This record gives sequence, C-alpha cells and structure tokens, in this order.
Amino acid sequence: MIRQITILLFLILAAACSEEKIQPQMDTSGIEGEMPSNESWNSKITFTNEGKVKALLYADHLKMFEKQSITLLDGVKIDFYDNNQKQTTTLTSLRGRVDDATQNMYAIDSVVARNDSGVVLKTSQLMWRNKDQKIVTDKFVKITSPKEIIEGYGLESDQRLSNYTIFNITYSTTVTKKKN
Repeated sequence: MIRQITILLFLILAAACSEEKIQPQMDTSGIEGEMPSNESWNSKITFTNEGKVKALLYADHLKMFEKQSITLLDGVKIDFYDNNQKQTTTLTSLRGRVDDATQNMYAIDSVVARNDSGVVLKTSQLMWRNKDQKIVTDKFVKITSPKEIIEGYGLESDQRLSNYTIFNITYSTTVTKKKN
C-alpha cells in the first residue's frame, strides 16, 4: 500500500513538473511596441503657469512613454481654474493623451465639459491647448446652455466655455423657460 501511494505521488509530481509553464500576460498596447516607462493608478497631474494652478488632471490609469514623450490616460477628469484659483470648468472623458513636450491634452471618447454657468459641451474628441488654455476640436459638438442649444462641427473656446465659436453650425435653437 505504501509502495502504491509513493508511486502515485511520484507520478503526480512528475506530471506537474513536465507541464508547460504559464507566463503572465503583459500589456502590449504600448505605442509602437514601446513599454511604458512609468505606470500609475488613481493619478493627479497639476498644470501651472507662473506658480498658479491652471488645471488639475485626474486619471484612473496613466501610462507614460518616455521615448515618444506621450502619456496615455484612462478614466479622465480635468478641473480648470481661473487666475484667481477658482474652479470654473470640469471636463471628463473615457480616455485621453498628454503630449509631454507641449502639455497639450487630448480628451477622447464620451467627452463632456461643464462650466460653473450651466454650459455643457459634448463631443467625441477635443484638445486643450496649454499655451493659450483653449479648447479646440474639428469633431461634432453639442453645446447646451440655459439660453440655447447649438450643434455643429468644429469649435474653439476658452477653457471656461464662456466665449466659444462653432464653425459649421448644423442646428441652433433658443431655450425658453415655461411659466408656471
């Protein structure tokens, strides 16, 4: 009986040792095969100008690619601030990208920006240009404010969404409040 148990244990041990080893899966979704130089979860990046906070970027997952000078983001939220350090606008998107050389930020997929005056911008993709703090896109946009709804293609706006231009308007209407 002991001999049979010993043989059985030996066979199990030999079978376990001879199986192919399982390698852990690696994320190969990098930029042109480059592995991220840094990776972080629940991150916060501060954009400043002359010591004043201009924007705070939050990301659920962040991957930095040093050679390409690019940072890829998942689960993006950005809070924009005015010269008095007051939060004026919040932008969210499913994904994003930061050009590390220019600090320009690209919001991609389900982009929504809301300002403190009730203006809401929805689009599929936009860029926040760091040098002049402008929001720009050539994609379809919809802006809803307490006074109007405008849809079209192409937009340039200040980061507060208070002064904006839609270049190719496809729909526009004024909003009237119902009297009770």
